[in-house]
Amino acid sequence: MAIDLSRVRNIGVCAHIDAGKTTVTERILYYTGQSHKIGEVHEGTATMDFLEEEQQRGITIQSAATTCPWIYDDTEYKINLIDTPGHVDFTIEVERSLRVLDGAVAVFDGKEGVEAQSETVWRQADRYGVPRMCFVNKMDKLGADFDYSFKTIKERLGANPIALQIPIGSGDDLEGIIDLIEMRAFFFLGEKGETVEERDIPENLADDAEMWRSDMIEKAAELDDDLMEKYLEDADAVTNEEIKAAIRKGTIALECNPVLCGSALKNIGVQRLINAVIDYLPTPTEVPAIEGVDPRDPDTKLTRPHTNDAPFSALVFKVVNDTHGDLTYCRVYSGVLPKGSRVLNPGNNKKENVSRIFEMHAKDRTALDEVGAGQIVALIGLKNSFTGDTVCDPDDPVILERMTFPEPVISMSIEPNTADDKKKLGDALQTIRREDPSFRSQYNDETGETIISGMGELHLEIIKNKLVRDMKVGVTVGKPRVSYRETILSEAKDVRGLFKKQTGGRGQFGDAVISVSPMTEAEAEEQELKYKNGVVFQDKISGGVIPREYIPSVETGCRNAALSGVLGGYPLININVELTFGSYHDVDSSQVAFEQAGSLAFREAVMKAKPALLEPIMKLSVTTPDEYFGTVSGDISSRRGHIVDSELRGVVRVITAEVPLSEMFGYTTTLRSMTQGRASSSMEPAEYRVMPDSLKDAVLAEG
Repeated sequence: MAIDLSRVRNIGVCAHIDAGKTTVTERILYYTGQSHKIGEVHEGTATMDFLEEEQQRGITIQSAATTCPWIYDDTEYKINLIDTPGHVDFTIEVERSLRVLDGAVAVFDGKEGVEAQSETVWRQADRYGVPRMCFVNKMDKLGADFDYSFKTIKERLGANPIALQIPIGSGDDLEGIIDLIEMRAFFFLGEKGETVEERDIPENLADDAEMWRSDMIEKAAELDDDLMEKYLEDADAVTNEEIKAAIRKGTIALECNPVLCGSALKNIGVQRLINAVIDYLPTPTEVPAIEGVDPRDPDTKLTRPHTNDAPFSALVFKVVNDTHGDLTYCRVYSGVLPKGSRVLNPGNNKKENVSRIFEMHAKDRTALDEVGAGQIVALIGLKNSFTGDTVCDPDDPVILERMTFPEPVISMSIEPNTADDKKKLGDALQTIRREDPSFRSQYNDETGETIISGMGELHLEIIKNKLVRDMKVGVTVGKPRVSYRETILSEAKDVRGLFKKQTGGRGQFGDAVISVSPMTEAEAEEQELKYKNGVVFQDKISGGVIPREYIPSVETGCRNAALSGVLGGYPLININVELTFGSYHDVDSSQVAFEQAGSLAFREAVMKAKPALLEPIMKLSVTTPDEYFGTVSGDISSRRGHIVDSELRGVVRVITAEVPLSEMFGYTTTLRSMTQGRASSSMEPAEYRVMPDSLKDAVLAEG
């Protein structure tokens, strides 16, 4: 079942919350024949938002994958499409989708342009080197302005946008679009815009179109030296094919971003958007070969070309609990996988059976006998492979680059109502952890509480609802609490940890001397040091004062001690540990003794190095009518917030601030009442900062 990879596109639709991503996706599914009825987000009938929670709230919570066919110029193409959430609490869903996609469509609101979360998503795509094109949606909205939105892509994202279309009208007067390459107007007729009619450009827009076209040709020429030569000799001799080829080349090389426009809700421009996906976004073979390391020798780099002839390799990017067993979503990078095969997870060295392979269509599926390179599918049968894991050919192992997951910033206690619920709760939390790597849970032996942690209030609320409604576990939840961290502000040199026990017969003896100093993750990266769970450990032992086999035990002791902190039991971060000296006993020394010695030395060293409490600081973006600016900024200041930027956009003001998370509980409700429901806000984690002493004592007293 070899598929011509030049006819495959793996794309995602991503953007700020409420820019219309899911509506765009629903139209794509309808026009490609994948669904026979257009689902609407506002009616709770969207195909891709199939969770009850998504339908009630009208937002996307988990990314959904689907495969759809598209006929373009008499050739059939296959589009693997992932619709991602816009809400910052579910940023992990965007992160893991971008990791496995070859291209993305960034959707923007035609009135608002680039918004706060759009910038976050854009930076994530930059990090993974994902080529992307832009779709200025909602051009039917009152106040929509294509010129303004286009300008924000350039100014706020630092991108190189190239407009390939301009709208015919805007707001209620939006009628269609003008294609600047073909210089024709397109209108979308019929009840659902399924009939695309081509006409001459309306006279009143002819000059505008010429101006935008000459700008497009000039920008396209800058992307290709041969085209630039031809353009300078005779601009009129440049052909449409040459323009398209140059823009395609520039998009794949991350040098430009084609910009299209329309209104998904009014069925305007979506078919032309799908054509543009084929024209400008890369095939699986046009992105660089995937890189990994040899599990037998992590210093050896390996690459896997995107072909069926190479050894099989795939990356797990999502696990979904399903009635038939876990669905493990994978992107296949190389080789062919027939159903019934055995694959290796080189991360944990476990072999897995792939009993079935499915091509997914949101919650529906088609069974496949085998899958080849460049495809996105769901596998059944994998028991020990989770998000970020590699599965590969057992005879030719490779570990592909893992994804990084953000640390949770908020937690709350959760207690089962009955003994039966207690049993069910453990299994349910394990299932949720497998599905969602940004969720954590731990049991506190001292208080008997289970603490769950996540990315925000909405994230935890949805997990609570999932437990109660979908998994039928009766639980009582406490109030949300902030996930603090601890660190040190100075250094402590040569602190000894001596563990000595004599209980008749063989004793225990471990002796480690360490120094600690503050070090951020960025500083560790600069020095190429291994920064793991907030701690850098450096072995500076010379002359064999501690035998080699005990040094990893000292490291384990230090790292374990760092997990529970010294002030309030919060994890310690930004610490550099140097093991400088020690001693051992020929008979009594053991790995356990050195682990204890490391732990004792670490805790004492931290106490001497001015321990401090760190609190999570959030980047807050508020869009409010200008008349409420004083009230909103005053409220931010009262929450220990600091306004970083404030910009007037028409009649609304956009405020960017940094505010401690502990001051932000229930902020959305307060903001609504302050502004009569006219302001909106979004928040994302920025960094951890040292907490003022006066407040630190109160937190530690509560904790």
